[in-house]
Amino acid sequence: MKHPPHRPRRLLVAAGTIGALTLGTLAALPVTNAMAATGCSVSYTTNSWSGGFTASVTVTNLGDAVNGWTLGFSFPDGGQRVTQGWSATWSQSGRAVTARSESWNGALATGASTNIGFNGNFTGANPSPTSFTLNGTVCTGSTTPTTPPPPTTPPPTTPPPTNPPTTPPPPGAQTPVGINGQLRVCGVNLCNQYGRPIQLRGMSTHGIQWFGNCYNPASLDALATDWRADLFRIAMYVQEQGYETDPAGFTHRVNNLVDEATRRGMYAMIDFHLLTPGDPMFNLERAKTFFAAVSARHASKNNVIYEIANEPNGVSWATIKNYADQVIPVIRANDPDAVVIVGTRAWSSLGVSEGANHTEIVNNPVNASNVMYAFHFYAASHRDNYRAEVERAAARLPLFVTEFGTVDYTGDGAADLASSTQWLDLLDRLKIGYANWTFSDKAEGSAALRPGTCNGGNYTGTSVLTTSGVFMRERIRTPDNFPTS
Repeated sequence: MKHPPHRPRRLLVAAGTIGALTLGTLAALPVTNAMAATGCSVSYTTNSWSGGFTASVTVTNLGDAVNGWTLGFSFPDGGQRVTQGWSATWSQSGRAVTARSESWNGALATGASTNIGFNGNFTGANPSPTSFTLNGTVCTGSTTPTTPPPPTTPPPTTPPPTNPPTTPPPPGAQTPVGINGQLRVCGVNLCNQYGRPIQLRGMSTHGIQWFGNCYNPASLDALATDWRADLFRIAMYVQEQGYETDPAGFTHRVNNLVDEATRRGMYAMIDFHLLTPGDPMFNLERAKTFFAAVSARHASKNNVIYEIANEPNGVSWATIKNYADQVIPVIRANDPDAVVIVGTRAWSSLGVSEGANHTEIVNNPVNASNVMYAFHFYAASHRDNYRAEVERAAARLPLFVTEFGTVDYTGDGAADLASSTQWLDLLDRLKIGYANWTFSDKAEGSAALRPGTCNGGNYTGTSVLTTSGVFMRERIRTPDNFPTS
């Protein structure tokens, strides 16, 4: 049968915003609807390498609340230049630098802080500025400019994380990454550092352009410690108000979420969420740019999995393979060891939804090692014939269910717990990893969180969960079988 797109996601309106990571013009920009701050403090820290540096700037409002702000400072050395900024609109004229708030971080209550940053280059010395102004008022609170020792190599050009580290796992706890380390594909299985087959179980975000407020320290702590999830899939839409509208901003957002998963000992799956149009070749150059950036940024990590094509549709397997054969070498140039997952024909159904099956992949596999193939299902719509195909394919191909729902293919409707149980029992038996759609509070059946949950601070227990969420939490939080010998 024809397998329509799983969710009417392109019809969504924005449920959240992200700041543009742009470098402004070389003239200071006026602030609208902003009051003068009566006090402020600034922490300015840098990491430098030969000719370049990254600066992290935390601004704390010690005075009256402001709605819109401009931070000003001057470089002590004439050879210092801002080259790329984030979480503010940056401009520079001579030595004078201005950072203007974005729409999402312009409101600073008394005592509130925000973190912004930039990459820069320099000739000569690279001293830190010591005087700052907020909305024209000199910051008289403490400033803490520091310069740690330089790294041996420059960091990648994508911005560093801005979120502070959160509470680590309880003493004595072993995280999924701590136990399993660097993963690799062995035969038809995903294997850990001991060469033993394992199954990863976790949750997928919804589109981070719409539900970014759902992914914060409290919610990710709950996912790691209350749900005991092994995996956090980061769904970065390419179209539908996604990456193509702000490549630097979305790359930065993905990098931050990877870092947050890393702090909690979870595996992070970077999902290049192409869906409309279904031809991955439409986004080939975007994919090369994006994966070059994120693979360079995370090359030293052992917990990152790359999903390079979410749901190809309306195209042949040969087209998908052509795309994969061009994108995978971009990742391998930076990160030769990471597992890469390739989407399959007909919304990653192994071709079943367009009358094909897994043998077209077996007969014409991707030209790379350490590769797995994606399979997606929605339990209320995809039943015995899909399960039978997975059983057959799993004997010949390494599979990963990078997305599935307990509901029908639209992402909505009632949770079909009987079919979902059959599916997960099958995946458990075959040791096929999975990520459930979605860890969000969208008002639809597939969402794990009740509507409005992401506006609050509590994500633990079952009171904040939907029927699907209660079911998935119980399945995920049961003890893992991670053999170490």
